[in-house]
Amino acid sequence: MFKSLAKIFGSNSKSNNIELLSPVNGKIVNKNEIPDPTFAEDILGPTLGIEPTEGVVYAPCDCKIEQIFKTGHAVSISTKDKLEILIHVGINTVDLKGEGFTALVEDNMEVTKGTPLIKFDIDLIKEKGFSTVVPVVICNASDFGEVSLTAPCSIQAFEKIATIELKQ
Repeated sequence: MFKSLAKIFGSNSKSNNIELLSPVNGKIVNKNEIPDPTFAEDILGPTLGIEPTEGVVYAPCDCKIEQIFKTGHAVSISTKDKLEILIHVGINTVDLKGEGFTALVEDNMEVTKGTPLIKFDIDLIKEKGFSTVVPVVICNASDFGEVSLTAPCSIQAFEKIATIELKQ
């Protein structure tokens, strides 16, 4: 089923930290470049925005699919250790009503790191006038210790984007 959190995220067992990996290839952007205050102001939890260079969202760890949105534009996942993550493709893309998105998983599925979760058409999203920034939100950060997010830079899927401290 699930491996230990240390194996899932490659954490250092001495530091009791979780290393969150990127679910997409792209570039981490500054918070002020996320054109939605819900994400830019961390209203749902600590958030990183990634401008994608490829139209695929991958599972960033072994996890359970809590919800794949019917429109295919977002997915919420959880780990064995109850870390909850929302991956949202684009801003206001729910308004596309599924156009340009293909959900590759279903609710309650257990998947392994690297499993494709969503395919999306970057060009279509842009043509329709929507931002393609992919917010990655740690929804229950208050259940954990300090959250350190990676500074803006180019990133590949499965590279570390955040460190979350486990509470003792």
